Amino acid sequence: MRGGSNRLLTPSQTAEFLAVSLNTLYSNWRVWGLTAYRVGRHLRFRERDLETWLRGHIENTGV
Repeated sequence: MRGGSNRLLTPSQTAEFLAVSLNTLYSNWRVWGLTAYRVGRHLRFRERDLETWLRGHIENTGV
């Protein structure tokens, strides 16, 4: 998908997208430099931001 989606994902959806556990996501999202948004009390991640981060992470690690 070129440019990614503006869709906001829940932490559970984000963990599934990144193939990590929900606990791992909560423990590391700031360390990893993921951009998150507060919608009321709820934490959300933009799909486009995750795709960009993942692409950069793969390029930097050579995976």
